[in-house]
Amino acid sequence: MSLSLDRSKLAVVTDVVIVGAGPCGLFQVFELGLLGLKAELVDSLSQIGGQCTELYPDKPIYDIPAIPVCTARELIERLQEQIKPFNPGYHLGQEVTEVSARADGRFDVATSRGTRFDAGAVIVAGGVGSFQPRRLSVEGSERHEGHSIHYRVKDAASFHDRDLVIFGGGDSALDWTLELIERARSIVLVHRRAEFRGAPASVERMKALVEEGRLDFIEGQVQSIVEQDEKLTGVRVTARDGVTRTIATDQVLVFWGLSPKLGPIAEWGLTIHRRTIPVDTHRFQTNIPGIYAVGDINDYPGKKKLILSGFHEAALAAFAVKEHMRPGEKIHLQYTTTSPLLQKRLGVTGEAGDGAAGDAGARHRA
Repeated sequence: MSLSLDRSKLAVVTDVVIVGAGPCGLFQVFELGLLGLKAELVDSLSQIGGQCTELYPDKPIYDIPAIPVCTARELIERLQEQIKPFNPGYHLGQEVTEVSARADGRFDVATSRGTRFDAGAVIVAGGVGSFQPRRLSVEGSERHEGHSIHYRVKDAASFHDRDLVIFGGGDSALDWTLELIERARSIVLVHRRAEFRGAPASVERMKALVEEGRLDFIEGQVQSIVEQDEKLTGVRVTARDGVTRTIATDQVLVFWGLSPKLGPIAEWGLTIHRRTIPVDTHRFQTNIPGIYAVGDINDYPGKKKLILSGFHEAALAAFAVKEHMRPGEKIHLQYTTTSPLLQKRLGVTGEAGDGAAGDAGARHRA
């Protein structure tokens, strides 16, 4: 771990720095807050939500307990509302670049923007790590990014009544093709091969739209963009038959997946295995005491990359952090339904007390 931190800037003193503000990182704030621990969130993206916000904000999720269905965006909004009582700090658009263990057991942490923290523990909830979409590599394409060339959908309504070209063969490309087919003026789907990686039902629906003449599909690869008066007016695609076609378009959507990178995390001295961080299943601690990992970034026997699994990991990691920061201190098991202390932390009652464990509801140590 780095020992080169700039100590000239005043550090934010906190219990825990959470690296990653996706669903697991946000729920981690909640679990820590119930235990009386303050958290600061750091994320390389400019907004919270991780992959849920960046890749599929309008995609429905069906496997969150007690919520039959919600979009990814709605899930993030609900998690953000849930953690409001704990007032986490948000430090977005920056990466944690340096982590240094101190002799007193705490950590000095610094980000790419010069933000510094004095933290009792660090929890990595970075999903697949810091990631960037795989971009068009044709000349001039970067000039149109965010205007005519897009790697995510921020506002589906902006593509209504437009001529669209969609590149990709996975779920994102297929989902947005099916979502926009009723609203766009035209859609041409381009994929480099006839086989698709998306859900079989989506592939079948896409093929049916092609058969009905409502959707054009080209098996081929992009060669260049077409510009007029500095505006993107089309793309040239070479099909499998060797013929290069020019497709007129207003907007281009590119869904070639992400290029995940651990980034500075790889330099912290953590054990890394195939771009994941091995942890134990009792504390979800890494090979470095006081640093934990939850969500898609971690690995252990039987690991399942599900949001609900990440929530479970966040709960156990919070207990472990409490024990790490308060060695030898007795931690009482309490219920949110009956504990005045937990209810006060949640802002749902006025009096604090030790509270006995009830016989129903969610249990927590405090």
